[in-house]
Order: sequence, then structure tokens, then C-alpha cells
Amino acid sequence: MTTKFFRRAFLLCLLALMPRVAAQEKGVGEQPEGLRRVELKVDGVTREALVSAPAGAKEKAVPLVFVFHGHGGAMQQAARSFSLHTQWPEAIVVYPQGLKTPGKLTDPEGKRAGWQSGAGDQGDRDLKFFDALLAKLKVEFKVDEKRIYSTGHSNGGGFTYLLWAERGDVFTAMAPSAAVLRQVDRLKPKPVLHLAGEKDALVKYQWQELMMKAVRKVNGCSVEGKSYGPNAIIYSSPSGTPVVTFIHPGGHEFDPGAPALIVKFFKEHTK
Repeated sequence: MTTKFFRRAFLLCLLALMPRVAAQEKGVGEQPEGLRRVELKVDGVTREALVSAPAGAKEKAVPLVFVFHGHGGAMQQAARSFSLHTQWPEAIVVYPQGLKTPGKLTDPEGKRAGWQSGAGDQGDRDLKFFDALLAKLKVEFKVDEKRIYSTGHSNGGGFTYLLWAERGDVFTAMAPSAAVLRQVDRLKPKPVLHLAGEKDALVKYQWQELMMKAVRKVNGCSVEGKSYGPNAIIYSSPSGTPVVTFIHPGGHEFDPGAPALIVKFFKEHTK
């Protein structure tokens, strides 16, 4: 068989795979069961999220968890990978959808969905979306304001850090994954679980090491940590704001063991 034949066969296979690759990048797929799509207007732009709420959430105060997808992801994908609505069915769990956003490390043209990376970026559109979404949920449900949490992966983890910096008084504890924040000086002590892959080549592990060190300093944590479970270390704090680090042996991917650990950590903390 000729080289021309192999080249043509390779191109045909590549074309056949392209729709599947695009779908994976977008993270869009079937909406997981038990979730309801909600929409609201923010500065004239339609924003949306998937919401799961337990029975009785309109009458009894329940915890609230925000889960933010990474750059190029989607709310459906976040619901599948985090699946916190199944891990913690007693809580209201919200998976917001980002808008097209230029990436700091990838996608400079902003063709894929993501979140603002710093205060003032994108006209603070995502901070405004968070404010509007939280207000809507408080009207619809009886939210326990002593138990409000945020987690997210990569760009979504960065936005979780940004929420800590800019809306910290709202939250009880945070769990960013594969993320860092530039404005560390804006953080005030708060329980945090930081998840990282030691082979992460995108949000480099060395950057995340510096971030975890900075957060331990903010929280006034002990120098020595103790085991918090497989791959996890807890650094205690006299102010009741411990830092837990979960370091898995992989790269930038979201570790499948993370959701159960996130729920365990959140359940341990209330205001």
C-alpha cells in the first residue's frame, strides 16, 4: 500500500474523530438526572446553571454548594465529574455555566467558556452572576447562611479563590482544585482544601505549592501537618481555619477521589 493511501486513511480517521473531540472540549452532553436548569439575566446577558435541591429545601435551612467548571468545560461536565449532588443529596448543589473567556494559559482568543481570573476582569461579569444567582437561590430556597461553600477545577478553582478574595464573608469553606490566585493579600482566614496533581504541567505544581504555602500563612497554620486520609494532609490552625492539601500523583486532571473528600471537608465546617 502506498504512502498516499495511509495519509488519506489517517485524514479520514481524523475527520471522523473531530466531532467527538469538540464535544469533549465543550463538555456538553446529556443533562444528568436530578438537575434543573435555571436562567437569569445579568447586565442584559442570559446566564444559566444546573441546580439540585433536596426535598424540603423551601422549609428547612440546608447547605449550599457552588461548583465551577474549568476553562473549556460546561455545567453538564462539572455535574458529571464532581457529582456533588449525589455525594451530598442533603445540600443544594449548583453548577453554573461560564461564558466565552480568554484564557491566561490557553485559548487567548476566548473561544471557550470560562470565568474571570481577577477582580475587575470582564467587567466583573462573573462576580455579578454569582451575586444574582445567590440572591435567586435565597428567594427560592431556605439557604443555611452558615453553610455556603465553593469548589471548582482549574479556571473554576481560580474563580473559587477569587470568590474567597472578593466575597469571602459569604462562604464557610472553599475547595479549589488545580488553581492559584494573584491577589493573595485579599484573602482572610477561612478553612480551605486545595487539590493538586504533582505532575500538573498546565497550572504548574510549583505554582500551586507556593499558593498552598501562602494560604497556610494566611490561616496561621502549623508548620507540620497530619494525615487526613490517602494523599491528604491537614494543617491545623488555632483560629479554626485549617488547610487540607490533597496531592494526587496525576497531572492537571480532576482526581476521581476528590468529590468524596470535598464533601467530607465541607461537612466538617460551619460558621
